[in-house]
Amino acid sequence: MSISLEDVYAELTAPGERFEVATEPVRGAPTRVYRNAPPQLRELLERSRRHGEVPYLVYEDERWSFDHTRRHVAGLAHVLRDRYGVGHGDRVAIAVRNYPEWVVAFWATVSIGAISVPLNGWWQGEELEYGLTDSGSTVLVADDQRLDRLGDRLGPLGLAGRTIAVRSELDLAGVDHYGDLVDPHGDLPDADVDPDDDATIFYTSGTTGFPKGVVGTHRNMTTNLWNLLISAGARQRMGRAAGAAPPDDGDRPDQNAILLTVPLFHATGCHSVMVPSMFTGQKVVMMYRWDAGRALELIERERITAFTGVPTMVKEIIEHDDFASRDTSSLRSVGAGGAPTPPGLVARIAELFPRANPGNGYGLTETSSISTMNGGDDYVRHPDSVGKPVPVVELRVVDDAGDDVQPGSPGELWIKGPNVVRGYWGKPEATAESFVDGGWFRSGDIARIDEEGFVYLVDRAKDIVIRGGENISTVEVEAAIHDHDDVMEVAVFGAPHDRLGEEVAAAVLPKPGRTLTPEAITGHLAGHLAAFKIPSRIWIVEQQLPRNAAGKIVKRDLREQLLGD
Repeated sequence: MSISLEDVYAELTAPGERFEVATEPVRGAPTRVYRNAPPQLRELLERSRRHGEVPYLVYEDERWSFDHTRRHVAGLAHVLRDRYGVGHGDRVAIAVRNYPEWVVAFWATVSIGAISVPLNGWWQGEELEYGLTDSGSTVLVADDQRLDRLGDRLGPLGLAGRTIAVRSELDLAGVDHYGDLVDPHGDLPDADVDPDDDATIFYTSGTTGFPKGVVGTHRNMTTNLWNLLISAGARQRMGRAAGAAPPDDGDRPDQNAILLTVPLFHATGCHSVMVPSMFTGQKVVMMYRWDAGRALELIERERITAFTGVPTMVKEIIEHDDFASRDTSSLRSVGAGGAPTPPGLVARIAELFPRANPGNGYGLTETSSISTMNGGDDYVRHPDSVGKPVPVVELRVVDDAGDDVQPGSPGELWIKGPNVVRGYWGKPEATAESFVDGGWFRSGDIARIDEEGFVYLVDRAKDIVIRGGENISTVEVEAAIHDHDDVMEVAVFGAPHDRLGEEVAAAVLPKPGRTLTPEAITGHLAGHLAAFKIPSRIWIVEQQLPRNAAGKIVKRDLREQLLGD
């Protein structure tokens, strides 16, 4: 017997059910919400007491139980409040690689009503300085790599004496050490936190030269948790209706384990891995850095049940020389998202992981991770679709005038729901441009929706490159290249890449009488931009770049000239 996703969602969201949906005002706009979703993140931390000594975080040979983690969170929360005076609405920046202390810093900050500001771990000193200045962070939690990149900037930033170093071997003036400060504590400091209070500022690249701070609320993040839970529950119910075998012991929450393959400063890593695991009791296995061979080793050693990464990572896993010799039979879910997934890869996932449910989803930092989900048989039948919207999310596909297009026609995808953030930090004009008409977010993605309700991404309206799941503002890269004295004009765009999906490419016209080389450009950018933003393909051209009647560079024509596509 088959049953549709819409039918299952209707059952699960009915009055009296766990995922009951109601319409309530959110920031003044009537919005579909989950009536029973936790009101704020602090409650998730308090509920984690029921998991006790079950492992929450595994890093190398360290194992942090839920209770051990919660006590560290309480200890750091007291330090933030009592030593540094952090209060409601203050910003605490986190510039740490995927260590357990990143998780502690996040939960400690949001549990006292302050705002967590995760900074991109690949940023260089100038970029880190921008994030700290733009957010107005009053405390910084950082590791040695990030402290080294910041150099002598802590004093001018007002963070000397207000910086906490984790796993540090440096002895720096004005820098306190985590181990000297944090006394694992039984209880959190008192705090009154509202569902619509700001909780996070995540930085994302877009059409402007500088990254924008996306301001997320507690409601945004707990809604994403409920979105993930109802999606998983719906897929299980559909599988049972189709005659699938019932879950085995590996599907118990305290025996589930997810491999964290993406940075915690991304919405996927934080919103869709770390936060849900705190609630469900799932073990999070952290990696020092991405390595497919190491990932296979951890899947076998830790009996990983869920693996989610950008398509590049999934491809590297299944093509690795050790794949056939490693035991991956524990996997129940293999997801690929953050970038377009080749349909052929979906078929290979279904073939190579017969007990795993393949899936992907679509969302942005501005939608607190997921807005649509595709999984199971639906994903195999529609591998080029990002699925259907979750129950509280509404979608529109509109033309340039903001009017709905005909069904099946492409247009800009607009999104509404309690997962949509309130705007951009300190940027009212950018907020007004992207958040319109009573709660709708203009995604900048061109999409179409078929007669079954499946969403297909067609193109991007925003001028960005998505390299291995990392958004890169072409405007930012162009501005950095323009700073070279010998550059006349430049255009940055995405070029196809088999492994990463896209790579950053640039066409550069030198000033008259000047000589440029690709090596001169990359050398100029090093130290100013994170390495992943630096173009890997650079053309030095001899003629003015193609322009339209308004004088704007036509990048589509340029791509055709240089790439032949």
